[in-house]
Amino acid sequence: MITFNEKCEQLTLPTIALRGIVAFPGMTLSLELARPFSKNAVEAAQKTGSYIYLVAQIDASEEEKIESNLFDVGVVAKVNQIVKGNDGNTKVVVEGISRARTMSVRPTSGYYECCVTTCTLEVNGYSENKEDALTRVIMEKVQALVSLFPYPSNDFMTKLLFVNDIGELCDLIASNVLVKASDKQFLLEHFNKYERAESLIKILSREAKVLKIEKSIRQKTKTKVEESQKEYFLREQLKVIQSELGNDSQSESDELYNAIMEKKLPKQVEEKLLKELSKFNKAPFGSPEATVLRTYLETCLEIPFSTYSKDNTSVENARRVLDNDHYGLTKVKERILEFIAVKELNPDIKNQIICLVGPPGVGKTSLCSSIAHALKRKYVRVSLGGIRDEAEIRGHRKTYVGAMPGRIINALCEAKTLNPLMVFDEIDKMTSDTRGDPASAMLEVLDGEQNKAFRDHFVEMDVDLSRCMFIATANSLESIPKPLIDRMEIIELSSYTKTEKFHIAKNHLIPKQLKRHGLTKRSFKITDEAVYSLISGYTAEAGVRNLEREIASLCRKAAKEIIENKVKSVVITEDNLSKYLGAYKFEEEKISEVNEIGVVNGMAYTSVGGDLLKLEASVMKGNGKIKLTGSLGEVMKESAEIAISFIRENAEKLGIDPDFYSTCDIHIHAPEGAVPKDGPSAGVTMTTALVSVLSKRPVRRDISMTGEITLRGKVLPIGGLKEKTLAAYSAGVKNIIIPHGNLKNLEDVDPVVKENVNFIPVKTVFDVLDVAFCEEEVIAIIHSYAKAKVEK
Repeated sequence: MITFNEKCEQLTLPTIALRGIVAFPGMTLSLELARPFSKNAVEAAQKTGSYIYLVAQIDASEEEKIESNLFDVGVVAKVNQIVKGNDGNTKVVVEGISRARTMSVRPTSGYYECCVTTCTLEVNGYSENKEDALTRVIMEKVQALVSLFPYPSNDFMTKLLFVNDIGELCDLIASNVLVKASDKQFLLEHFNKYERAESLIKILSREAKVLKIEKSIRQKTKTKVEESQKEYFLREQLKVIQSELGNDSQSESDELYNAIMEKKLPKQVEEKLLKELSKFNKAPFGSPEATVLRTYLETCLEIPFSTYSKDNTSVENARRVLDNDHYGLTKVKERILEFIAVKELNPDIKNQIICLVGPPGVGKTSLCSSIAHALKRKYVRVSLGGIRDEAEIRGHRKTYVGAMPGRIINALCEAKTLNPLMVFDEIDKMTSDTRGDPASAMLEVLDGEQNKAFRDHFVEMDVDLSRCMFIATANSLESIPKPLIDRMEIIELSSYTKTEKFHIAKNHLIPKQLKRHGLTKRSFKITDEAVYSLISGYTAEAGVRNLEREIASLCRKAAKEIIENKVKSVVITEDNLSKYLGAYKFEEEKISEVNEIGVVNGMAYTSVGGDLLKLEASVMKGNGKIKLTGSLGEVMKESAEIAISFIRENAEKLGIDPDFYSTCDIHIHAPEGAVPKDGPSAGVTMTTALVSVLSKRPVRRDISMTGEITLRGKVLPIGGLKEKTLAAYSAGVKNIIIPHGNLKNLEDVDPVVKENVNFIPVKTVFDVLDVAFCEEEVIAIIHSYAKAKVEK
């Protein structure tokens, strides 16, 4: 007589809902968790003994709501290992312990929790012979099924021999052999191991029939493929027979041979191609080797080994082309004209490698196109932004499937000449990874002593690049390796001044957009004042890209007004500009209306040009604390510390209480706190602001300053003088204090600024303070200093 003894225990556990996976007791399972509530469930399990409930979803496609989407039976498991990946997913290794029946599901703090009942069913009185018979039948069925697998595993069958319990045997087979998740769940729900065994036998029998049908289909498919190969070889034999019978049609090999002979290639190149053609003739038609060789030969024949274009060496013609296409950019134009002049004197000059560095939108790439037009050279652009594979430069070995030459060879094939103007755009955006460093590959390309024999991995022949003119463009030199910088002549393009932007808009951008939008100079007019307002009120950039977009917007609105209102023309003025573009997006910084204590006009250089930077300082009673605000960088904070140390050392000379650092708290602030600021050039500005607030003396509102300071009070040179002074002039500054070491840079300053601004060179902080305060305040300083000396 068969009896059942059921042992049950009720538990409440964190739950993981499995999609397409069924866990079994005694089985180790590796899971990758992506859903937040699954990851939270694992973390909760760690805090409560590492036990968790694994149950499969009825609908595996459901992502969020799973309360009513779970099967009734799952597995209580123990979490053995947790690994958090860089992609945000969590990998866990769990081991099933026992079957459990789901009683209820409820969401809790970020995960689902199930109340489950674990059940262990002991069957007594079952015939031992019948259990052995079931075990043998299962083993026979599994053996038959595994033999039908494409790659049968003997290790698995050996592992089954060491399982003594029939229930564990069924679970192991179901977990590793069965394919359908529904079959696995069906067996999981059998708590009676003998009923589980009988159900497994039926499933194994069904699966064996399915696999036999699949094997038959595979065999028939293989037979058809063999017949197709047989037909292929017979057709090839037929071609040979037809050739022997006198078929004189020109073969592909003859076409390639004639192309090699007609090209008049260098001897070394011709010998290499004829050698590869011989290999092609011996390769079976249609074979992978023949395809690779044909691609190689066709690619090499596209390379212009002996083709050169004739340069235009007229300096006057080149100057006219460059001036018509671009306004300003004097340094770059002069460098190109110098190259053309030298080319006229020495036609064989080689290795011209230039790098244009400047902020976005200043015309680096378009200037390269104009240079090619001026020289009458072919223009090819190689975009290097985001390249991380060395093979993009040098190409792939031709033995690889899908191999191709690198971008340098492709550019030459596109230009159809061996001396084009080749632009390496965004050379500072190259990166490196495990596939190599493309910047290192560029060293050979841009080295005048090596590029005369550049070797691409695909071509495997020397290609002379020495007659190419290379121009690279970059936004910054910081990410370019120093050996690569050393191979190029660096020309820096600064941001455009307001005047330059005006002329670019009038002479280039407005005519371009008028043509694009179908307008004429009669139907669309914009005043000079409106253009200046457009530049200052609606754009804040180093280049002119946004300016062109705003002009395009005006043209669109004008075209709409002409069509809808039947007007003949639209005139854009400073007064009606906001009607078309809305309120000003940017407000120009202006100097204060009165002289203030502790407020000093500084100057900053940003990615969009210069800016007037007002620094504010305040002093309160305290115990010597120093507070710096306004998103100041480390270098700028150090400048503030240097300024305070200098003032402490020279307090008596400056008419300041020597004990201020112990009785006062100091606060230095740079407005526009959301904008990060850094650099040493605000040293003199901070010092002046602190002296002003500590001595209660106002600073002249019409003066601005820049310069780095030392502990001894020396004023050191700075960069970006052109942009800084232009911003100060636009804000209404009449006097600019600059380091004495920057006098040599005044030639780069805009002529309009030099005509209207008084530049004051200084060597020490005392020189700065002599002119920074109002005249009556300077006299007060002298009297205060004399009185202090007498009292001492």
